[in-house]
Amino acid sequence: MAKFINPFTDVGFKKIFGQEVSKDLLIDFLNDLLVDEKSITDITFLDKEVLPEYMGDRGVIYDIYCTTENGEQFIVEMQNRQQVNFRERALYYLSHAVSRQGEKGADWRFGLKAVYGVFFMNFRLEDMPHKLRTDIVLSDRDTHEQFSDKLRFIFIELPSFRKEEEECVTDFERWIYVLKNMETLNRMPFKARKSVFEKLEKIVDIASLSKEERVKYDESIKVYRDSLVTMEFAEQKGRAEGLAEGMAKGKAEERRIIAGQLKRMGMSFDAIREVTGLSDSEIDKL
Repeated sequence: MAKFINPFTDVGFKKIFGQEVSKDLLIDFLNDLLVDEKSITDITFLDKEVLPEYMGDRGVIYDIYCTTENGEQFIVEMQNRQQVNFRERALYYLSHAVSRQGEKGADWRFGLKAVYGVFFMNFRLEDMPHKLRTDIVLSDRDTHEQFSDKLRFIFIELPSFRKEEEECVTDFERWIYVLKNMETLNRMPFKARKSVFEKLEKIVDIASLSKEERVKYDESIKVYRDSLVTMEFAEQKGRAEGLAEGMAKGKAEERRIIAGQLKRMGMSFDAIREVTGLSDSEIDKL
């Protein structure tokens, strides 16, 4: 039986990063994510209902919406499977957070606060190089100089992280190692190096869950596992259909080759049609 909760579940993810009592964990993670860039000292959780909700995300995407003491906004998500228009969805949600900052009246002069999207992905991002972190900013295409710091996307591709405990060099890597391997760990690593992992150990210990929390966690585990089974079935079905299609194409090509050879030998269309099953028009084109 697992000792620690699974962070890829709704309850697990929000237990770690989405509650007031443990917000210092999220602060620590964000500071390690943006090391040498920012020093966040406090956050306030916002009602995520201010963001547009897509019903199909439930059970697949878990999100947290917060703002720093400087008014910068962070949308932190855990996504368990690839979706259609995944990048466009991220753009839509962050753009919505930017547009909501607009104030009515002549005194407002577009004084926007930065909006960050941090997307944990429990899958590989298609059509992009497979790497742990993909950082998207607004910059000049030729000079690469930053155009604006008000919109930023950080995609964290968890399957691309393969380091072992002793290979982790930065605190960001230590966070990723713990999150990716949490459900299989028997002890919490890195406690001697950083006290935040000692607090994390207490929060994610399944034995520390209340009866009500355990019921909710067990249900979220069921949703997560059902999602994995659904994804695996879809992948297997896709592979089977692709194989069948490939075999059909191969047989069709083989029939065309045979028909072409028979045609060059002078065999009649009726005989070629009977042997290969091709139509007269298909044979005529060979």
